[in-house]
Amino acid sequence: MDLENQRRVLEFTNQYGAENIVVLLGAAEGEASGLAAETVTLGDPTFAGPLAGVQLGLTVYHVCEPEIKEEIDPAVYDEQISMMEMVLDVDDICNEMNAIREQL
Repeated sequence: MDLENQRRVLEFTNQYGAENIVVLLGAAEGEASGLAAETVTLGDPTFAGPLAGVQLGLTVYHVCEPEIKEEIDPAVYDEQISMMEMVLDVDDICNEMNAIREQL
């Protein structure tokens, strides 16, 4: 997660409270999703950005996870996401996301 997005997440969390924020990721790889999820939950693992050492504990999901997929209108999901989902390793992404959530 780049430094600008870290700053935005921190500002929104300060403004609205962590309990009112859900981060929805769309990275194409499990490892990238896991790093972004770790950043908004446990703090920036690279210790380079605004979230270095800041544990926000935010709720975080990937758009391809079943919990999110069932919340999206099927026509919209089909139009906007399903093509990409066909080339992603969704199981790997879900495993990474679950591993990060289990650490909280």
